[in-house]
Amino acid sequence: MKPASFDFICPDTLDEALSALSEAGGDGRIIAGGQSLVPMLNMRLARPSVLIDIMRLEALRRIEMSGDEITVGAGVRQAELEAWPNLLRDLPLLTAAFPWIGHVQTRARGTVCGSVAHADPSAELPLSLVILGGAVSLRSRKQKRKVTADDFFIGMMATDLAEGEMIEAVHFPKAVPGSGYAFREIGRRHGDFAIVACAAVADDNGLRLGIAGVDDRPRVFPLPALDDDQFDDALNDIAWSLNAREDLHASARYRRELVRNLGRETLKEASRCRA
Repeated sequence: MKPASFDFICPDTLDEALSALSEAGGDGRIIAGGQSLVPMLNMRLARPSVLIDIMRLEALRRIEMSGDEITVGAGVRQAELEAWPNLLRDLPLLTAAFPWIGHVQTRARGTVCGSVAHADPSAELPLSLVILGGAVSLRSRKQKRKVTADDFFIGMMATDLAEGEMIEAVHFPKAVPGSGYAFREIGRRHGDFAIVACAAVADDNGLRLGIAGVDDRPRVFPLPALDDDQFDDALNDIAWSLNAREDLHASARYRRELVRNLGRETLKEASRCRA
């Protein structure tokens, strides 16, 4: 299939992009890398009347560190963040997650903020943003606001993004020295969306386990420091608390079993990295 007809705008400034988005109302969509949106256009799952291309806007193509926060603009491609020299030191969880994100070719085109905006419940970048306690900067022609990642994702491919708003940037907290980070996932093939993905953080406050691919949004569970014989009970409680999905790729029961097994290995790896 081919997309329904639409107008295509390449603004020269962010203000022009926001004005075009406001004028289009609910029929306007932002496009950056296009790795999520273009397939939806081709299948006519999305039928905007106006597409606004933001990839020429240099103001959005930045990776900046301010204090303990790393800001990634809406025009930053995934491959650019993956190649950022400070990634391993300041965002080790993303260093672990990037090899699981699509393929080299899709990371070369797709943007970090585009994945966050798409909000696929199996995607790695939304999961990473939530478990790290990150935030999303939203902007419209009339206002700016910043929401926590946990509040931004509200359901299956559903976010807190309002009509006339776009993601201007996402914000990742800088890694805390002495903390451990780990990321693992299971998919049908490498590069596919995860059947289950797990991210873990071990720090002075205990453990955090993040899970994607099971519920309709990324979920994070805080845990105390656990002995080996305590992992099974804790993970069993987590697995049953999730609204596990049934689809062509896996049953709800299989997803819960992956949470138990993959979650245990991810938590143990994060704890070992801390040590």
